Amino acid sequence: MEQTNHGLSKKITAASLLVALGIIYGDIGTSPLYVFKAVMGERPIEEVLVYGGISCIFWTLVFQTTIKYIWLTLQADNQGEGGIFSLYALVRRHGKNLVIPTILGATTLLADGIITPPISVASAVEGLAMVPGFEHIPTVPIVIAILSVLFFIQRFGTQKVGGTFGPIMVLWFSMLFIMGIRQLLMHPEVLQALNPYYAYQLLAQYPQGFWLLGAVFLATTGAEALYSDLGHCGVKNIRITWAFVKTCLVTNYLGQAAWILHQGQNVLNGRNPFYELMPSWFLIFGVAIATMATIIASQALISGSFTMINEAVNLNFWPRVTVRQPTELKGQIFIPSVNNILWFGCVLMIIYFQSSSNMEAAYGFSITVAMMMTTYLLSYFLIYKLRWNRMYVFALMALFAAIELSFFIANVAKIKERWMFLFFELFIFMTMYIWFYARKINNRFTKFVDLGKYVQQINELSIDIEIPKFSTHLVYMTKANHRQDIEEKIVKSIFAKKPKRADVYWFLHIDRTEEPYTLSYSVNELVDDKVIKINLKVGFRIQPKTEFYFKKIVQDLVKNKELNLHIRPDGSTKYNAEPDFKFVVIEKFLSVENEFSLREGFLLNSYFWLKRMGQRDEKAFGLDKCDVELEYVPLVYQSIGEVSLKRVE
Repeated sequence: MEQTNHGLSKKITAASLLVALGIIYGDIGTSPLYVFKAVMGERPIEEVLVYGGISCIFWTLVFQTTIKYIWLTLQADNQGEGGIFSLYALVRRHGKNLVIPTILGATTLLADGIITPPISVASAVEGLAMVPGFEHIPTVPIVIAILSVLFFIQRFGTQKVGGTFGPIMVLWFSMLFIMGIRQLLMHPEVLQALNPYYAYQLLAQYPQGFWLLGAVFLATTGAEALYSDLGHCGVKNIRITWAFVKTCLVTNYLGQAAWILHQGQNVLNGRNPFYELMPSWFLIFGVAIATMATIIASQALISGSFTMINEAVNLNFWPRVTVRQPTELKGQIFIPSVNNILWFGCVLMIIYFQSSSNMEAAYGFSITVAMMMTTYLLSYFLIYKLRWNRMYVFALMALFAAIELSFFIANVAKIKERWMFLFFELFIFMTMYIWFYARKINNRFTKFVDLGKYVQQINELSIDIEIPKFSTHLVYMTKANHRQDIEEKIVKSIFAKKPKRADVYWFLHIDRTEEPYTLSYSVNELVDDKVIKINLKVGFRIQPKTEFYFKKIVQDLVKNKELNLHIRPDGSTKYNAEPDFKFVVIEKFLSVENEFSLREGFLLNSYFWLKRMGQRDEKAFGLDKCDVELEYVPLVYQSIGEVSLKRVE
């Protein structure tokens, strides 16, 4: 069977299609629960509103989801992986102004993601109010309980329950189709709503019809997930399953429109047309299936958030945080800090808004920003990677920009409903901005020297028995890409104050690659069995387990007889022949001798504050604490000017 570079099958099978259905369609697949209800609101039921709403939803799915994401964006395949950071990794060499769009896109995806689980689960659970005997059941505690259990089980992994996601989503979409087709068979004339003229009528002639785009947009909010989860499913599986999913969605929307036009009342009066399509005897089962589908939608969002933050850390957009792998399933990770933030945010949302109808008014604004940022980055991909004609690219991007700008303007009205989101979004944006640009300033003041100039000194130090031995193998983490380079601070660490004598000096550089799952290394021996530099290439989706990788490399070198770990004559290996490894991690701190301009002072002070809040370097590198020596060196960014200091008798 053909495999991708990280073990996922490329072959299209019933199982692979089932996995795709279970993973990526939760958000967009559960939108019929609330989209058409939001479009109708408490407005009088008129043909122009109903047909216009359906037409807008249909053509939004055509242009935004099918053409932009399914056809175009899925071509931006970074070694089988997708998502805004994967797209950035593909195009970052081709533009200087891509950092801010990437940060904005990631920020808005994470921020608006906090409202996706509450609105989805609440929309499903509120169907209980239609079941006889449950009319007055409080739904908020039920939603909070469901979300709390969902976030709690993340620490154990979702490998076992994940196997049921596909069949449940097949059941869900089949239910959508059957509910819709029943109404369509009775009222086939509603099919004319697919005519784009009705969309034009709604937007141009219906009173304040343009602003209904804010509700229409909810039908495509899950489109970004199709690209973000590319690595889990593969392009062909996504494209084939989308044909099925889109058919079920459109059929259900048409069924809701048919029911609304023929139900006999002038307004909905708070009724949800989705549940009204169900026979009364099936209602309790329908609510249960809907709840399971929304839980799956929430799970997809949570997993996607973990993946996004992990990529942000590895691409230097986010402080290092604890990342765990709860199961043996490759790619499944758990980030406790992100899990806690998402849970807290989701609970706050449901407590604040109380119902899904209130959340509809606040949902979708940020996703429009994320989609616009994806469009911007995609234009670079089409021009520089696919080599498309620039005029074609500009014309296509202008079309998507016009659509997304219209959605953005229509969603601006939601800001007053979601002002509290702005603080959360500002926090995420500033964290990414500070971390990325402060690291660039920090790296600018890293001085490199020629390691070859110090090889003889290192050799002499190694055999100088008058100096106490620091360790058998001394390993330095270095940022130097080139074979002959080394940081000046590492040279000072070896020779300054108390010189560090060792039998073998290792300089280990971790090179984060633009490919997601690279894991390879190269070895350069500057002095045989004495001074060795290793360049370890690690993909941006792989968690570095540096000590494990390093010891494996040493074993390979010994096995291939490239490294001689013989018995030492000084007796240091008399009682234990195992090599003694000591990793030296050098951390910078801001020297008191600095004078900053406003921007640099803010960036660097915030950076070191975030660094203290985040994961320590030795843990982030995957080093055992007992094998690590921490050293601190001051960062002098801009030294204090001349000081008039007088001596008095």
